[in-house]
Amino acid sequence: MDTAPTVLQLSAFLSARSTFRVSSVNSTLMTAPVSRKAKFCFSCGDVIESHALVCPRCGTAQPTASTPSASEKRILPAFLLCFLLGVFGAHRFYVGKIGTGILELVTLGGFGIWWLVDIIFIVTGTFRDGNGNKITEWT
Repeated sequence: MDTAPTVLQLSAFLSARSTFRVSSVNSTLMTAPVSRKAKFCFSCGDVIESHALVCPRCGTAQPTASTPSASEKRILPAFLLCFLLGVFGAHRFYVGKIGTGILELVTLGGFGIWWLVDIIFIVTGTFRDGNGNKITEWT
């Protein structure tokens, strides 16, 4: 009697083992309870608490999200400067972006495209000053 396994037996064995491995890997990936205030580890992908500084599974330090403060500059003057003198970069000089203001001055508002994008950013409140702070207040 031949005791060598058949091809069908081997394939069934391998598929059962691979299924077991996948399910065991998935069960070890999520060791922490999933809550509303959870995030994924930057390194291993494990679910961790959103305020965790270090992943409890792999020990990797997690990046912290620093929220920039609001700017002291105002939206209305930036918008008026951009609308009236935007092709010359006047609004960028106002918010402290001197380098890009000079570039906008030389290219006449990036041939109008840069000027249009800046108007959209200013009106939607996503325009930032020279320090990287959002300009959030109108007056």
